[in-house]
Amino acid sequence: MVYSTNPDFVYDTGETQTETLPPSKQDLRVWLDRRQRAGKQVTLVKGFVGREEDLKELAALLKNKCGTGGSAKEGEIIIQGDFRDRVVDILIRAGYKVKKAGG
Repeated sequence: MVYSTNPDFVYDTGETQTETLPPSKQDLRVWLDRRQRAGKQVTLVKGFVGREEDLKELAALLKNKCGTGGSAKEGEIIIQGDFRDRVVDILIRAGYKVKKAGG
């Protein structure tokens, strides 16, 4: 990174903003994960293609419908607890292509 005194300077990271695919074109996978989580189970939703804001919006919907906490970052949604069946059902009703994967 270079320091600039120009007040109109915009730093370009070289990354392009990914356009969010419509739900019918998304190919999501729902996993149950216990690794590096002190024995706690989490439901992972992987494969989201799109903007970080849209990912967080989808995560908020899932957390609300499951009544639990979680987070969203880097194309992955983490829902606390084993909610695989409920998450798959919610995503299918929202129009997403979803597969339950892993164990």
